[in-house]
Amino acid sequence: MAEFKEISPNASAGAKLDNWLHNRFPFAYQFYSDHMSDYYAPKNFNFWYFFGSLALLVLVIQIVTGIFLVMHYKPDAQLAFASVEYIMRDVPWGWLIRYMHSTGASAFFIVVYLHMFKGLIYGGYRKPRELVWIFGCCIFLMLMAEAFFGYLLPWGQMSYWGAQVIVNLFSAIPFIGPDLALMIRGDYVVSDATLNRFFSFHVIAIPLVLIGLIAAHILALHDVGSNNPDGVDIKGPDAPKDARGKPLDGIPFHPFYTVHDMVGVAVFLMVFSAIIFFAPEMGGYFLEYNNFIPADSLKTPLHIAPVWYFTPFYSMLRATTDVMVDVFCIIAALAALVNAWKGKSAALKVAGVVAAVVAIALLKTFDAKFWGVVVMGGSVLIFFFLPWLDKSPVRSIRYRPGWHKYVYGVFVVFFFVLGYLGIQPPSAGGTIVAQIGTVYYFGFFLLMPFWSRLGEFKPVPDRIRFVAH
Repeated sequence: MAEFKEISPNASAGAKLDNWLHNRFPFAYQFYSDHMSDYYAPKNFNFWYFFGSLALLVLVIQIVTGIFLVMHYKPDAQLAFASVEYIMRDVPWGWLIRYMHSTGASAFFIVVYLHMFKGLIYGGYRKPRELVWIFGCCIFLMLMAEAFFGYLLPWGQMSYWGAQVIVNLFSAIPFIGPDLALMIRGDYVVSDATLNRFFSFHVIAIPLVLIGLIAAHILALHDVGSNNPDGVDIKGPDAPKDARGKPLDGIPFHPFYTVHDMVGVAVFLMVFSAIIFFAPEMGGYFLEYNNFIPADSLKTPLHIAPVWYFTPFYSMLRATTDVMVDVFCIIAALAALVNAWKGKSAALKVAGVVAAVVAIALLKTFDAKFWGVVVMGGSVLIFFFLPWLDKSPVRSIRYRPGWHKYVYGVFVVFFFVLGYLGIQPPSAGGTIVAQIGTVYYFGFFLLMPFWSRLGEFKPVPDRIRFVAH
């Protein structure tokens, strides 16, 4: 045990209490020092760096409102819808808690998408922050699972049929699909058994995993240091430091960035409150109108679509038709031809041809529904490989060739277009656009080892650029 620190008998009561706590719980003080007051972050953070703290804020909102909702919610197929209506109509301030939770779900995805985009444009996934990025991708996966499990709980028409459609996708997996779908549902159709297991996952299992991953994400970040808009390390062996070994280009996270983030929190809460009080359904995007109708297993809605934050990936699923599978075959064949022409060795050329033949054989063996599931899953999992796909000599988009910005810009546009098309009923024109968007989406990542190295790069400064304001 460490030696107790003594304090003057004439010290104030507050100082005595602080010393008493410090002697008995020094870990808390060391943790505060390591991760707040003595953690140095780059001094040039900008607008994009608000969203990490906002994601933590929304997580707290979701946990607190979820606790109060669970006090009145009944995870029973006969009572679930009525219990939600009871919360909305009879529980004091229940409508506010429910709207905070439903709006918070969309807000969570908005800030997480923006947080991921910041990492994408500033190279937050590059060495030495690969593990930070991987933990972040795991958080994104768990967030999607949390939203999916919670989506069924209101037991409305869209909740019921949306869950039915998504769970049925697992049945497309060869050999194990039907049994896997049965295990997820707990029944042959979405029923009370499904509702109970989704409730337990949504309320207990996934939140615990999420909290653990978020802790790992933050600890990993603080071990290697935060990235910045210039992509310049402030803590490396060659980075300038003062006599105490502190980075000259950094400032303590507390109080500077804790106060700085309060500005983002204030603006966010104003927008968040405005949505809750004036447009909680957000035109049917945050709360679908079909979910105000009790679930009816005998009446299918005319159009079934997931919540907006899943629609880009759902759109890629729908775009994977038999024609799209043929397009994938053509792309595989063209890739083999280019490799055979440009390959550096005979072994590499042969391997490319064999891989293309195997890929085409697999594409033609399984039906388009299965490949749609693969495309949808791959569109999320591909983010995990980003640290090794990007071969650019610089991290930040600030120092990349100008045309790289257009590559990123088109990627963002197609992501929005895919999201919009995923909400709309299927159409011939929409399917073609979604197929083009899907090809571009995967091309952006899979061709990144090539295009990310091309062009004239700007020289990266030795120190971060910072303009006092």
